[in-house]
Amino acid sequence: MITAQDKLLYEKLKEGIARCRETLQAVIISKVKKVNCIDAFSLFRAGRSKFFGERVFWSEPTRNILLVGIGHAHTINAASDNQRFSDVKNQWQQFLHHQIILSGYYPLIYGTGPVLLGGFSFDPYQQKTGLWKNFSEGKMILPSFMLTVNKGQAWLTTNMLVNRHDNPDEKMGWMEEQERLLFRNQSKPSLRHNLKLKEMEVSSRQWIDSVQKVTRDISYGLVDKVVLARELRLEATNFIQVEDVLTRLYSEQPASYIFAVESGDHYFIGASPERLVKKQKNKCLSMCLAGTIARGNSAKEDTQLGDALLQDKKNLHEHSLVVQMIKTGMKEGCNEIIIPEKPALRKLRDVQHLYTPVIGLVKDNISLLDMVEKLHPTPALGGYPRDKALEAIREVENLDRGWYGGPVGWVNKDGDGEFAVAIRSGLVQGKSISLFAGCGIVAESDPESEFMETQMKFKPMLSALRG
Repeated sequence: MITAQDKLLYEKLKEGIARCRETLQAVIISKVKKVNCIDAFSLFRAGRSKFFGERVFWSEPTRNILLVGIGHAHTINAASDNQRFSDVKNQWQQFLHHQIILSGYYPLIYGTGPVLLGGFSFDPYQQKTGLWKNFSEGKMILPSFMLTVNKGQAWLTTNMLVNRHDNPDEKMGWMEEQERLLFRNQSKPSLRHNLKLKEMEVSSRQWIDSVQKVTRDISYGLVDKVVLARELRLEATNFIQVEDVLTRLYSEQPASYIFAVESGDHYFIGASPERLVKKQKNKCLSMCLAGTIARGNSAKEDTQLGDALLQDKKNLHEHSLVVQMIKTGMKEGCNEIIIPEKPALRKLRDVQHLYTPVIGLVKDNISLLDMVEKLHPTPALGGYPRDKALEAIREVENLDRGWYGGPVGWVNKDGDGEFAVAIRSGLVQGKSISLFAGCGIVAESDPESEFMETQMKFKPMLSALRG
């Protein structure tokens, strides 16, 4: 049965193709329709057969917004320098000059319509290895199909790029066939629990030596704080099923951002507790997350540990450096900011952190990607002062961070959206996975204690992998 929306889409396809012939520019047509609530994980799994290597998953801690991207209608690769955020913003704005949106919802529901999903590396100037060969310094994807779950209601956005030689009947047929296959192939995750993992520490002694060197540099006044990360490599008995890991992360880490980005046969996946920045209309939200302690085995012990963290001078100093920098970055892009004087606790399944929320009212013509550029990397992932800390990381860390610690998230056509900091994460390559964790090093840091802190931070991914 041909619906009124189908007829309208056909007319929009003809309009788009005609516009292509006039301008010699490709046109993006986005169709948004409300759908019955779909199991997002089943849809992600269904995309594997036809769109292997082209899937993205993203959800935020309140679970009010969940996005699943299937296929690549268009890809924007960032420049390999410090201009990469503005480069993506400019490419996106230029691309959107030629758009046609078909939706019964105006203004568009938040998180629907033309949306880019993806992320960026931590540092474009860091020495590279072959580990992250499938991931560029920044890659943002306009999905062919995107499921948006917003406060329990679901929408499907279909994005089609049309050119002057396209046939509207063929485009309609392709869209209908792919959509039918996606919805037909949905299946529940198997959640296998028989995956055996062999752990291999990577340069652990060298990492401890690096912590010692950095604390000396801090004592000499060369830098205030440096975040050093390390890698834990694992080999599995079978190929790692990213769909199963993703489902478990979502179940086990309800207070975290859950994300997965496929690039060919490699996957970057994680559960991050840390927001970098969110922008919606004129409101901008960020957070300061630094200072860590374990969860207790009982409610009493948990409270005692949390109270100890709130009074620990080393962790409070580390946290204050993050607050100072985030405040400065937010002031650059906002007319007004609100920030509490003292941190609170953010309790996760395995650890608890010192946490300070930040709210700002955005200046005119400031986009989400502008704010990402001002805030990344925060002292929670880089250090303080920023440039000196990055120099120290490049010198002593001996790790290709790739996308670990970088911004991962989404941005819509209006420059709104949200990015998290890609921590508590891993890079999956067949039967191998590299996990990453880091610690903020200040003058009072003890190398062995910092090493144990990284062990705690590996727990979310290890739990999801083992089942």
